Amino acid sequence: MTAAHRNKQQDEPAFVLHSYPFRETSLILDVFSRRHGRLPIMARGARRPRSALRGVLMNFQPLLLSWFGKGEVRTLHSTEWQGGQPYLQGTALMCGFYLNELLLNLLARDDPHEQLFDYYRATLYRLAHETDHAATLRCFEKHLLQELGYALALEREAGGDKAIRPEICYRYAVECGALQVDGDTQAGLPVLGKTLLDMAADDYADPLTAQQSKQLMRMLLNHHLGGKTLHTRELIKDLQKL
Repeated sequence: MTAAHRNKQQDEPAFVLHSYPFRETSLILDVFSRRHGRLPIMARGARRPRSALRGVLMNFQPLLLSWFGKGEVRTLHSTEWQGGQPYLQGTALMCGFYLNELLLNLLARDDPHEQLFDYYRATLYRLAHETDHAATLRCFEKHLLQELGYALALEREAGGDKAIRPEICYRYAVECGALQVDGDTQAGLPVLGKTLLDMAADDYADPLTAQQSKQLMRMLLNHHLGGKTLHTRELIKDLQKL
């Protein structure tokens, strides 16, 4: 047995986040796997007209992948479609691409996030079955930042001494949290205390909460993205104002 095949991973739950052509007949897949995180895998011959992989290596569909190799790019050995996830269509499809773009830009390679993987899978199911896509995106964004170590402080003021009060208007600063507005407080985004408490409860039914939570999450994500533009977010904004 070769050294590469001794480093084989068998039947790993995974999703394809992105793929691009490699040489004449192959693909490079950027996958999100449950136990190994995000990693690149080469699918040899996947672009051949009669390849069995052509109808299997799809975005947003749960797969079991087996691969070998320990270099930067592993080599796909086999794949099996698990099913159970309806195909995304319309706005839900665009939201799915937005989730993938977030993961591609914010997840380091070979850094496992098993709970985030499970939440991503559940979020795809919600997109396929529910109509409030904006609320689904806010829940995922909040969970993603939490998994990456950037959890939002939504129930207590900056410093942690005082509980958030729903009737007060705060300013939310990236590095600090919710600050009470006074003559010296200029930093951060204005946000009502009720919005922060609603976000803590994953409740986006209030139109003001929906609006302010979108603005807050955009500010926080832009900070952690370091200025990168998310193309799918701009497209969704133009289509549906999510």
